[in-house]
Amino acid sequence: MIELWTWDTPNGRKISVALEEMGLPYTVHAVNIGKGEQFNPEFLSFSPNNRIPAIRDPEGPDGKPITVFESGAILLYLAEKTGKFLPRDLRARIPVLEWLMWQMGGFGPMPGQVHHFLMQPEGPARDYGVKRYGDETKRLYGVLDRRLAGRDFVATDGAPSVADFAILGWAWRHERHLVPFDDLPNVAAWYERMMARPAVQRGFAVKLN
Repeated sequence: MIELWTWDTPNGRKISVALEEMGLPYTVHAVNIGKGEQFNPEFLSFSPNNRIPAIRDPEGPDGKPITVFESGAILLYLAEKTGKFLPRDLRARIPVLEWLMWQMGGFGPMPGQVHHFLMQPEGPARDYGVKRYGDETKRLYGVLDRRLAGRDFVATDGAPSVADFAILGWAWRHERHLVPFDDLPNVAAWYERMMARPAVQRGFAVKLN
């Protein structure tokens, strides 16, 4: 059974959703990042960047145990393991990889900075950070809305992919990003569609802290 080492964050929710969608049994090991548990030696032994989430799979490739850190790498590993939510055909796979990297490189780091600056004391530095990263976050939401025009899912037809799970983890916090969906009809419809999936609901309901 897969061990999920995580906390209740957007990156953590990506993996709980994926595990539920893929039908993989797993146990949750809470890593309280507020108390610095991500620096515990046991966790660092398989997540050297001291970030959640990470997984241990006792039945990895060739039946041998494996550990994986970084949420994007975990999603790709789980997709390869199960043969689900990642097309085998290279041409069909490329959009999934593109949008997964888009999330990892921007639609995560940028709204994460909005979270950070909103928690700072009021003043010029806070205002600067919220505007700078807030503007970029809104731009990224606009990119996503244009991509979803006429589409049910971000990178594939007929069913979601690991890219949808990755992006959903962060769209889940859109209110904290100060981004309402009023002017993002395609994102709003996609978000509602994704959150209505029973496995997604289980992935967000499972206790991660």
